[in-house]
Amino acid sequence: MIERVPVADIEIAYRIFGEGQGGIPLLMIQGYGGLMEMWPPAIVEALARTRPVIIFDNRGMGYSTSSDRDYSIERFTDDTHALLDVLHIDRAHVLGWSMGSYIAQELALRHPEQVEKLILLSASCGGAEAVWPDEAVWRRLVDLSGTLEERIRRMFENLFPTDWLRATPDPMQVFPPINAPIDDRNLMRQAQALQEWPGVCRRLPEIVAQTLLMTGTEDVVIPARNAWIIGEHIAGASVIQIKGGGHGFFYQSPEQTASYLAAFLDGEQVHPEPGGF
Repeated sequence: MIERVPVADIEIAYRIFGEGQGGIPLLMIQGYGGLMEMWPPAIVEALARTRPVIIFDNRGMGYSTSSDRDYSIERFTDDTHALLDVLHIDRAHVLGWSMGSYIAQELALRHPEQVEKLILLSASCGGAEAVWPDEAVWRRLVDLSGTLEERIRRMFENLFPTDWLRATPDPMQVFPPINAPIDDRNLMRQAQALQEWPGVCRRLPEIVAQTLLMTGTEDVVIPARNAWIIGEHIAGASVIQIKGGGHGFFYQSPEQTASYLAAFLDGEQVHPEPGGF
């Protein structure tokens, strides 16, 4: 069931799975244009077997409200911090995907007492040190024109490698049903926040949380090299690459992704795929 709580100048919509489970909860932060209902059920359900899992809509997305205040990664981070406070969660494992990884890194830096373990999927630390996508990829990412079918096609081209798309008759089958509203004005405000984020590359050594990074080798939105840039600056960080995975690699391999995440959260040894940079 979707719940809402007041946070600063808005209301944030969220859901909790595995509420009856003990242990440290896991908070999952969506990326640009993401909705909480977009998380693959196979991953959420697997992780919720042994801990509470909290998913939510970022400001202005889905069932969360918005305001006239400027969007920024820092404001999204304040929202996330406040959500944990309102839910009376002193400490959580924090997972962020894509733009959500920006928020997760900022949270780990600004509120280290709240972050037990840090998981960064398809992540970048931003700024001049990061590896950025081709201009054509960015234009496709923020292009909201055309029919719904055209927009979905562009989304797939960003999320998944061309070879995988050719071999997959119906890519929509990897997505759960989407019912929440999407406001294009707020999507553009998110895009502006992405462009204006100065990044945290030079501050990464300050992160003390045990960190796992996962990336797809064929990611065109946040090239895989970014995971190693982050991993090289956080003491003890582990990097796992999913061969043939795109920006949305966890949709392509939900069971494999869930297995890695569960092992990391449970304190087991995580064995990265061979290869890298």
